[in-house]
Amino acid sequence: MSHLVSDNAVLGGFRIAHGKHGKGNPVVLIHGTPSSSLIWRNIVPALVDGGHQVHLYDLLGYGRSERPWNPAVDTSVTAQVPVLEALLDHWGLKQIDLVAHDIGGAVAQRFALSHPDQVRSLTLIDSVSFDSWPSARTRQQMAAGLEALIKAPDEDHRQDFRQWILSTVHDPARLAAESLERYLDYISGPLGQASFFQHQVRHYDPRHTAELSDRLHELGRLPVQIIWGEQDAWQSVDWAYRLQAAIPGARLQVLPDCGHFAMEDKPEEISALLIDFIARSRMVEGAA
Repeated sequence: MSHLVSDNAVLGGFRIAHGKHGKGNPVVLIHGTPSSSLIWRNIVPALVDGGHQVHLYDLLGYGRSERPWNPAVDTSVTAQVPVLEALLDHWGLKQIDLVAHDIGGAVAQRFALSHPDQVRSLTLIDSVSFDSWPSARTRQQMAAGLEALIKAPDEDHRQDFRQWILSTVHDPARLAAESLERYLDYISGPLGQASFFQHQVRHYDPRHTAELSDRLHELGRLPVQIIWGEQDAWQSVDWAYRLQAAIPGARLQVLPDCGHFAMEDKPEEISALLIDFIARSRMVEGAA
């Protein structure tokens, strides 16, 4: 399985792994937690074949990007916005179609609200919003203290989180056969386990999205598509309907037999929805 982010750039003093694929209209993909750019591996080829230049990266503290040694470094969704801003400058992109999943959706919401002229269209896939996160399971873990979780034996940690990640999909057998171990590799071991709690779990804070609640209507100035797995066990589909209601004109696509890691369960359907939505958005823009 080849890496989608084989390039590196030092931005704001930290190394960010990123990649660019294809030629054409620029589309930027943002992953969530506890994943990485790996989650887009079955989406990128279809977008490239559809005439798009795909840009993607691993968030700071995730995947192949730098895991800062200092746990005080802010890797919250709010702090990830300047990383995206710097990457767009690095890539030389002025306007983009933006696609984001899970907490990446919070990054995208914040970016689109502060930089509406740079976003041609916005697609949110099983995105956190309002106070929809973290899950009850994660809240319990955080309340018990992260230090004990950081120091848990590697195999205990890996087994616990193996079951957790399998709960992200409708078809666990497919995930287990294709990419489960890679996801686990990124959040396990001497570096991955500590980094996961220090740079991901530590910043699971719903205030970063709750404080946007009264501004979500502003996203109605953009073409917005919401895609959701009907069987999402992490972000209930009820949140999809609430998010759609908050964004005037937002288009909602609910996918049956699909969980939270929707791109694992339904890559073909999601690719088709993205290509169609981006094309329609550009047609409307051209007619304006």
